[in-house]
Amino acid sequence: MSAVLVLGLDPQFVSPERMGGFSPAVVRAYLEAQIQRIGGLGHEVESCLVDFGETAERVLTEHLRKRTFDCVMIGAGVRAEEQLLLFEKLLNVVHVLAPRAKICFNSSPADSAEAVQRWL
Repeated sequence: MSAVLVLGLDPQFVSPERMGGFSPAVVRAYLEAQIQRIGGLGHEVESCLVDFGETAERVLTEHLRKRTFDCVMIGAGVRAEEQLLLFEKLLNVVHVLAPRAKICFNSSPADSAEAVQRWL
């Protein structure tokens, strides 16, 4: 069974306008459903939700040191243009602590499973 880390912005830190007007609770429930979908494909899945940078690197580092991951799926919110520096920092943490993991990207939470399937 492959281990997948799903990295994304914690909805509690994102304005509802950027999330289509949905509340953080609704977005979090949707993200959990997508994680369960990946799990249903036979993967062990761990979620890593981060803030906009104050603790993001530390949180990601803690997850990557706990176990070995076969794939790290980096969410579209982390990769948004206004998050370029955060994205670079987190990508380099993954590169250093999980150098053998495949890296994949979704275009929205709705296609996270497809992103993982491309590489596992």
